[in-house]
Amino acid sequence: MLNWLTEAKIPVGVVSEQAFNWLEGHMAWFFDGLSSGMDAMISAIEWLLQTPPPLVIVAAFVALTWALQRKWTTCLLVFLGFLFILNQGYWKATTESLTLVLSACIICMGLGVPVGIFLAHRPRLYQWVSPVLDLMQTLPTFVYLIPAIIFFGLGMVPGLIATVIFVLPAPIRLTQLGIASTPLALREAATAFGATNRQRLWKVELPYAFPQIMTGLNQTIMLSLSMVVIAAYVGADGLGVPVVRALGSVNTKLGFESGFVIVVVAIVLDRMLRVTRK
Repeated sequence: MLNWLTEAKIPVGVVSEQAFNWLEGHMAWFFDGLSSGMDAMISAIEWLLQTPPPLVIVAAFVALTWALQRKWTTCLLVFLGFLFILNQGYWKATTESLTLVLSACIICMGLGVPVGIFLAHRPRLYQWVSPVLDLMQTLPTFVYLIPAIIFFGLGMVPGLIATVIFVLPAPIRLTQLGIASTPLALREAATAFGATNRQRLWKVELPYAFPQIMTGLNQTIMLSLSMVVIAAYVGADGLGVPVVRALGSVNTKLGFESGFVIVVVAIVLDRMLRVTRK
């Protein structure tokens, strides 16, 4: 009875395949350059985290935590968390995952904050962009791995690309929310005192939206960590590799060890970057 409906199938898959084939054939130079740039960034961050002795990196994270939080309890939590990772023998895998997370943060915050500011000043445009952001976060993450492999092969770069696509809506949304929720009275006061649009942005809107922007950074890190296992399926190094290996061999010991390390990393980074409005 419904044969006419199934026979008139909308060619979503066919059009998508043709689009990717065209991009692969005509934009290879762009994807090669992008891959080289991302690979250089990943290598630099990985070198920075793996070259010094582990305790030096731990001390740097504790110092950063003190600079951000000014709480000795949080610093102690960060210190104990990294000691647990060292105790379990997952330091190299942790630094590889941190490399993926930090790279994703640099790209997502570098794109997300300016785009969020731009959309906050254009509410109608944000209404049109919002469904696209919904699509980016609701489309199954494994789907992103297919074009990532086609354009970038295997390794850390396709894992980073898939992570960025999945994570980018978070900083865009939270930055837009922070800027758009700036009280009208503050904006009018700044304008009354002769502030230009740029001065109002830097001196009123961004300071007010700072907690929301930091929440966006926090969400970027948490969502990036949630992608480390999925990224392992395309050859990305890190904590996802032992999880995938444990799943394939039904190794309970390896699975729980690597799983707990991922949880500890998530807790440590969350406590480091948690910011509340004063």
